[in-house]
This record gives sequence, structure tokens and C-alpha cells, in this order.
Amino acid sequence: MSLEEFLHNLQFDINRANQPNWEADWEDAPLSYKLYRGVRVVPLSAEVPLSLAVGQPPLKPDVERIGHFLWYVYGITGVSQSMEPDDSEEQEAYPIHSYRRFAPSGGALYPNELYIYLKLDDLPDGIYHYDAAHHRLDLLREGNFDSYVERALGNRCDISSCFGTAFVSTRFWKNFFKYNNFAYRLQGLDAGVLMGQLLETAKRFGFESGVYVQFLDSAVNHLLGLTEEEESAYAVIPLSAAATNWAGNGKGMERAFTAEELCSELPAISVEHYERSEKVREFPMLLAVNEASKIDSTGDFRKPGRNPEVRGGEKEIHLPEIESFTYDFAEACKNRHSPEMDFTMGKVSQQQLAALLKSATHAFSFRSDIDEVSYGREPRVSIYGCFYNVEGIPNGAYAYDSGRHSLREIGTGDYRLQLQSGLSLDNVNLLQVPLCLHIIGNKDYHKGTLGYRGYRIMQMEAGMLVQRLLLAASAAGLGGHPLLGFDTTLTDRIYKLDSEGRTTLIQLPVGPFRERDWMRGSLLS
Repeated sequence: MSLEEFLHNLQFDINRANQPNWEADWEDAPLSYKLYRGVRVVPLSAEVPLSLAVGQPPLKPDVERIGHFLWYVYGITGVSQSMEPDDSEEQEAYPIHSYRRFAPSGGALYPNELYIYLKLDDLPDGIYHYDAAHHRLDLLREGNFDSYVERALGNRCDISSCFGTAFVSTRFWKNFFKYNNFAYRLQGLDAGVLMGQLLETAKRFGFESGVYVQFLDSAVNHLLGLTEEEESAYAVIPLSAAATNWAGNGKGMERAFTAEELCSELPAISVEHYERSEKVREFPMLLAVNEASKIDSTGDFRKPGRNPEVRGGEKEIHLPEIESFTYDFAEACKNRHSPEMDFTMGKVSQQQLAALLKSATHAFSFRSDIDEVSYGREPRVSIYGCFYNVEGIPNGAYAYDSGRHSLREIGTGDYRLQLQSGLSLDNVNLLQVPLCLHIIGNKDYHKGTLGYRGYRIMQMEAGMLVQRLLLAASAAGLGGHPLLGFDTTLTDRIYKLDSEGRTTLIQLPVGPFRERDWMRGSLLS
């Protein structure tokens, strides 16, 4: 199977993309977090603030504040026990235990890891891994690596003015064991959700940030001590408390740097970690597409072309203007809920819909290394939706135009039964959902300029937007449940996307819900 065919099947025919007769071995499942052995650890404060003041001053943090930041980004925040019905007559229900983080993950498997290069006054400079299970830092490599990271990014950011640089990676086996090759699509989306949570948390802590999705992969993996057959970096996010030149100072840009050149400057590090799985099966397609997506020279960095305009029918519905939409970020994180069968139909006002869409798209504005200008650009992913029982809006399918803050009508009618028929699992009752949102992206994932790397970039940007929508929905008292088990061909047909070269990346039902019967407890001290 060619890589192009593989990525096409991930989107439109998952059975062809997956290996046949795949069954997950839950008895030999990997941990949902990475555990290092034999490294120096730095415990972080468990006395995490339960609320975050808006507009915190942009001060260089200490290790305590970094611990609070990391916990809000990717810490284990709670444990829950829910009861799921059992089909057998002998037992009516059985308990399901799960650990919760503020960033959701497909199957709660969390295939991504978070590393951070820190330069703080009360901590040795170096590369750290965030150990979510113990809420601590693992020191992997000590020293100052400003020049190395700058060159790995093509001298496009002044790392010396940043107190930290976060690295989001993917460990392939962590969700491949369950989802087979479909894991590749999930890993990009999960990485994006984590990145979205990181950027939103950074704002609340007064940190400036920028997203770099083009970098010298092997050089960054070498710096972090990653084995590329197991794990690879997906994004680099510098963090600053002061003015920073996010475009770089131009120094050293007269020539290209190679990953091989940088790797030769640092010795390899060998650190032991615990997987739990005794038998790790092979995932050749994931390694092949990851290898084809790598960048080996800074001269190969590219920028995609212009984004297509949001299209729809001739009818346009202008949504109410929202002057400001502020919410308690900590409460929104804690209250975020994926209802599944617990959605309950209720009327949604235009004001609620306007606040949800505008706050999510406004928050989605971020510095990116593949944009010509910082902020103010048309997003590469868009929000469409099938609405039912929304005040003043006819039932139908719409495209949201973020620039005009309006809905463009695509079709009228009740699409709930069609959408329900397209689910691969009946784990959500869409007849009880007033808002069924869809994230739309380019079918060719800018392959002409970004190559196969464009596919995972598109998935990450979709995941980032999903997390913004989930937080905004939570702030409004609504639940949201991201879904990938849906018929992409069906939704593309509803939105008439084929003629535009676009496709549906993820489905997100949003609406009121009832609390399920479950036991849950916070892990805060």
C-alpha cells in the first residue's frame, strides 16, 4: 500500500488501512504515561491553585509555577469509576476505572508525551520529561541548548529569550495496540488537543508562545533522547515571559543546517523507561509515514498556499455580536465532560451559539511557523455544523464564517438520523444533540508544499480547534464528545465538500447533558 493510499484510507476506508483480524491484548496493554528509571527527578508542588486569575503578569516563572502550569496542561487531574451495562444475564453492570486529564484523548490512552527545555533560576538548565503519573520532572540532559534548538528550528525563533521550550511527541505503541493503523490519525489529533490545552494554559499564566511544526526531526529526537522506532517529536512550542523575536534574528540563516550536522554535536543519551507491555507488535506503516514526513534540512521548510474561503449557500445568518467572552479557565477544565449517551435535547439560543463559535475561533489565533504573518490569517481548518432546535435558526447544515461571524446555509432540514446512521458505534444518541459540529480541512492536506507532513499538521490543527470548542462548551455548561467513528463520505456529501477539495476531519456533538452515575475523586491535595 502506498503512503498516499494509506492516508486516503485512514480518512475514508479505515478497514483497508488497518491490518486484518486485529485484536487488542488488554492484558499486555502499555501504560498511558511514560515512566523513566534511574534519572534525577524534581518533585513538583501538588498544591496547585484551584483558580487562575485572568491577565497574570508576564513574569519568568520559578519551578513551583512551572509545576502548576504543567499540571493544568497535562497532569492527571482525577480518577473516576463509572458503571457500564453488561450484556450478560449474570452481571448487570461492571465498573470502568479511568484517569482523567484536562486534555481528552481517544480511548483515554494518551499517546503523546510532554518534554520541556527549562532555564529557571531555581532549577538546572536542561531537557526534562514531564512525569504525569508522579507530577514531577525527569532530568534527561543537563546544559544550555539555546543554539541547538534555534538551529533545529532554522533560526526562526530567539530561544535565548525564552525561559522554556515545550516538545510534544508521539509514542506509537501507546494507542496502536488498540487502534492499529488508525492510531496514526488519532495521534495527530491527540497531539493537537494537547497543544490547544498548552496554548490556552500559557495565556492564563501570562506566557507568550509560538507553534513550530517544521523542524529537524532527528535533531530534536536526538536532543530528547528518543528512539525513533518508538517515538517522535511532533511540535516545538517556545515559551517566553518577555518580548521575543518569534521570526528569529536572521543570524545563521544564510545557509541550511542538517539534522545529521546537529546530531553530531551532542552525545547520545541512553535512559531506561518502563513500557509494561511485554510484547510490542510491529507498526511498519506508522514508521513509514513518519519517516516520509521527516525534515532533514532547514532548507526544506515550506509554507502552504492561501486557504480557500469559507463557502456555503447564498443565505447568510449573522450571529449576535459578542463583545467579550471571558470564563473561568480552571472551572471549564474541571467541568469538561464527554456525555456519550447522556446528551439531553434542549433549545440553544443564538447568543450561546455565537459565544461558542466566536470564542473558539478567536482563541484559535496563534503564532505558527507556516503562516506568512502572525495572527489574522484565515484558518486552515473550519467549523461546519448541523443544527437542530437552535433559536431563530432553521434546522439545517451550515458553514461558520469566522471573519464575518455568520452562518452560511448549505442545506435545510433535520440531519440527525443521517448522522446517526453514519456512526460506526451507537455510543452517542445524536437525536438528543442540538449542535453537531464538524471540523473541515483540505483533502490534499497541502501535500504539494508540505508533503506527507501536511497530513499530521492538519490533524494537529483540527485537534487544537476541537480543544478550544470543548473548553468554550464547558464554560457554557454544555458537553462535547469528539468522534472519529463516523462516515466521512456522508458528512462530506451533506456539506457538499467534494467540489471544494475539502473533507470532514472530526465530528463533535455539543449540547446539554445529564450527569451519569459514577464515582470520581480529585487528585488534588
